[in-house]
Formats: sequence, C-alpha cells, structure tokens
Amino acid sequence: MAPDLPRPDATVDLKPFTGQHAVVTGGGRGIGAAIAEHLAARGAALTLIGRSKEPVEAMKARLNARYTVPVEAVAADVTDAAQVANAFAAATRALGPVQILVNNAGRGESRPVKRMDLAFLQKMLDANLASTFLCIQQALPAMTEAGYGRVINIASTAGLIGYRYVSAYVASKHAVVGLTKALALELAKTGVTVNAVCPSYVETDMTKDTVANIVAKTGKSEAEARAELAKANPQGRLIGPEEVASVVAWLALPASHSITGLAIPVAGGEVM
Repeated sequence: MAPDLPRPDATVDLKPFTGQHAVVTGGGRGIGAAIAEHLAARGAALTLIGRSKEPVEAMKARLNARYTVPVEAVAADVTDAAQVANAFAAATRALGPVQILVNNAGRGESRPVKRMDLAFLQKMLDANLASTFLCIQQALPAMTEAGYGRVINIASTAGLIGYRYVSAYVASKHAVVGLTKALALELAKTGVTVNAVCPSYVETDMTKDTVANIVAKTGKSEAEARAELAKANPQGRLIGPEEVASVVAWLALPASHSITGLAIPVAGGEVM
C-alpha cells in the first residue's frame, strides 16, 4: 500500500529526512560529498564510508560545523565483504537501521580491450558492481523488515551506452544498472525502492585523472582535453556534483515511493 502523501497545497517539509539514517559510500569527496551535504541539509543522520579515513573525517567535520544532524565516519574497503559487514554494524550501532543507502563508491580506468586481462576486468567489477552488491546485502534486511527503504546506485552514462577504451568500466556500470532494475522488481511490494543515477563526466577527481590521461597520451592541453570531454554533453559542459546530488535527494524522498527501477541520466541530453 502506498504511503499517505501530502496534498499539493500542504506545507513543504524542508527536513524530509529527519529521523532517517543515510549511508553514503565514497562520502568524503566529489559526488559523495555533495550527496552527503544535500541529505544532511534535509535532516538525515549520516554515515560516511570511505576507503581512507581522512576524507570522510574531514567531511564529517564540515557537516558538523554546518548542520545539527549526527554524522559518523567509517573507513572500509567496500569491495571486501568482511569490512563492509563491520562498517554497517558500526553504523547501525551508532545511528540505528539504515533507511537510505547511496552506493557512490566506484572506480574508473581506461584500457583498450587488446591490453586488458582478466585481473583488470575483475578490478572494475569489484570496484563498481561487487561493492554495490555487498552494501545492498547489508542494508536490505532492515529495510524490508521495516517496509521502507531507498537504495540509490550511482552508475554512469557508461551504464547506458558504450564508450571507447573503457570497456571494463562500461561493463561494470551496465551491470550496476541491471542489478538496479532486477532488484527493483524483486522488492516492488516491500516498500523499498531501487534506482540508479547515471551522470556523464562530472567535475571530480576521476575526471581530472581522465583529463590528465588525455593530456599525457595526446599532447593536448588541459583545456583542450576538458573541451573534448564536454563535447559529449549537448549542453557543452561538465556536470557539477551538486546536480547529481539533487537527483539523489529527490529519489530518497518518502514521496518518491512510485519511482523505482529507473536509471536516470544526468548528462545534459547526451542520453535520452
């Protein structure tokens, strides 16, 4: 049964996530940091998980200075099942069951197929697919028991179309989108929604690495390399992390109960 939703003329709730616990992986920088900021501003208690302790601790301090919500920072490798289990156990002890899970942690590397080996493919699958699966596996039991939850996977336009020289990354992100759709159907009657957000090139460290790689391999200037990436977007620009975060915050809303199984491009019209 769908929840009772506010009438269109009802007072807008500026803190819709008050009383909810959100976990954001890769929450110390880039897209993850922007997502954490959006959720904290709307009242969510947060657990930030990152491979390195320093970025998530720094983000925790930033959020503590700006908002009145509790924030926890946990260091864990989200490709490691034992570390993920320990991280979620710590998060639950501190802030209670998880209502919102944002699987943002991931990795992208380029390599043409002729220079790929199985280990490289597995590294991309572990970083982008296995990490998502492991975190869902930890958060899902409490969500289904409560009859409510929001799972949001940060995929990529590479999960919707193909790109040259990043076959392993493209395959891993397509797999994340496939997992999203299958799980959304599996959970359709449980009160848990599952969606993916698929940004194009975003102003993050990963994109800086891509630009540096283009410069090193082609001799182009940094400005030329950035322009090359921006050409894929019909708006002719790179995406801001906060644009991705705003879509995540919308999908996490209680009122987004009927939105499930989608893979939403944030790409200026590159994918329609």
